[in-house]
Amino acid sequence: MFNENLKALRKQKGYSQEELAIKLNVVRQTVSKWEKGLSVPDVEMLQNIADILECDISQLLDKTEIINENNTSQAEQLAKIAEQMAIKNQRQKKIGKTIKTILIGILVIVLILSGFTIAGLIGFNFNADSSVDVVNEEYVNEIEGNP
Repeated sequence: MFNENLKALRKQKGYSQEELAIKLNVVRQTVSKWEKGLSVPDVEMLQNIADILECDISQLLDKTEIINENNTSQAEQLAKIAEQMAIKNQRQKKIGKTIKTILIGILVIVLILSGFTIAGLIGFNFNADSSVDVVNEEYVNEIEGNP
């Protein structure tokens, strides 16, 4: 697919990711994302890549993928790829937000329960000390002979 073809053609020309990125006026990480299949360039950038690597867009997109059962054009095929990547990225963001929300909820529950436990222990100790004082007063009164 595109990512594998890009990497192979880049290496065939002897360019590093950094060198290709400079020629395309993008950062190296962008080229890396393309080669890892995490994102795809737009049609204009795809043409720039093809020009720099001295190849056809069809070589970048893998000609067998372009001629499919619907006979879609290269631009349509790239648009579909870009749309699929956008949907995948949205799903990943939603999953990340959901996980963060769950973790924050768990943290809040733990803090609330910890607060109740600490309050309960303080209250328990206070009550325990009070009853000890009452017992001590009764003992003192018995010794002194006070009713």
